[in-house]
Amino acid sequence: MSIAANLSELHDELDRIQVELVAVSKTKSNEEIMEAYETGQRVFGENHVQELVDKYEALPKDIKWHLIGHLQSNKVKYIAPFITLIQSVDSLKLLQEINKQALKNNRVIDCLLQVYIADEDTKFGLGFDEVIDMLRSPEFAELKNVRVTGVMGIATNTDNPKQIREEFYELATFFKGIKQSFFRKEKSFKEISMGMSTDYKIAIEQGSTMVRIGSTVFGKRVIPHFKINKN
Repeated sequence: MSIAANLSELHDELDRIQVELVAVSKTKSNEEIMEAYETGQRVFGENHVQELVDKYEALPKDIKWHLIGHLQSNKVKYIAPFITLIQSVDSLKLLQEINKQALKNNRVIDCLLQVYIADEDTKFGLGFDEVIDMLRSPEFAELKNVRVTGVMGIATNTDNPKQIREEFYELATFFKGIKQSFFRKEKSFKEISMGMSTDYKIAIEQGSTMVRIGSTVFGKRVIPHFKINKN
């Protein structure tokens, strides 16, 4: 199916239940993104800062860009002028740098706290206890140019739906707890970003408000095969 057809099908499913679709456009060409844009899709997610900056400069300015990959503190300055949402905040140090760069750009930047829920060493994220310690800290209270609007998590890459369901359930339960304890009066604290192409239906079942979907929108990535010259 075409990108437009894929998006139409997804929006039919997601708009009805008010779940936001972030079209993951990493490695995708500007032409492919524009095909999605022409259908009305405006929210796109990128993993790498340089690729994101290049696309921001080349593509329509009403696109809402989300940074969904691991973010190094020294690269925040490149996206601070325009980023809509940083989904992958995994340390107080990073949040402080986002605050610093947001202040320089006279902005308040929305962020999600990436929480470690997977049974994999390769994933980034804050532990549950680390999130609570950070929210209680005086350093967090001083941050006036960032707005934490929710949490993000990536489930284990497994074929076991029970494990994925439990991980998403833990994140949604944790969200409710910190909402009650730290953000009870903040209407903006409302996002649970969890679920990708392979597991977004389970994520929605467990309370996701935002799904990050790439291959189901753009098609699976084609990995080129190179012939080896034995001469």
